[in-house]
Amino acid sequence: MRGSVMGTAVTLAAGALLTAAMTTASANPPATAAKADTPRPVLVDCFWRQNVRPADFILACGDGNSRLAGLRWSQWSPDEATATGVNLVNDCKPNCAAGRFHGYPVTVRLDEPRPWKKNPGVQHYTRMSLTYEDARPEGFQQVMTYPLWN
Repeated sequence: MRGSVMGTAVTLAAGALLTAAMTTASANPPATAAKADTPRPVLVDCFWRQNVRPADFILACGDGNSRLAGLRWSQWSPDEATATGVNLVNDCKPNCAAGRFHGYPVTVRLDEPRPWKKNPGVQHYTRMSLTYEDARPEGFQQVMTYPLWN
């Protein structure tokens, strides 16, 4: 008998604590809840798909000779997104079919979100900047900025 009384007391106490926690949580929602309602912009890829924090991204849609790989996103906000990764670029020597891909460590920054023409209710980043740490592809500046397709 003593065991069932103790079990009932524990169950009632746990229920009371759970009810109190739920009441407090619903009365005072966390500050992050308001931010969660803010839609995050997307990155539109070559196939017109929406991406959030992609691990890889093709930059040269026509031939695939430049792409980002191993992206690790440290930020993805309504204003901008930032990642580090590698830009894999084909040297196209002696031609692109016979060329070799070389990897260049890079920091990626996305910004200037705007409504997406395909779906105006969705914000998408419209500009990408690549900052090369040291080495970079021949003819590239240390910071390369590109408009992104709409």
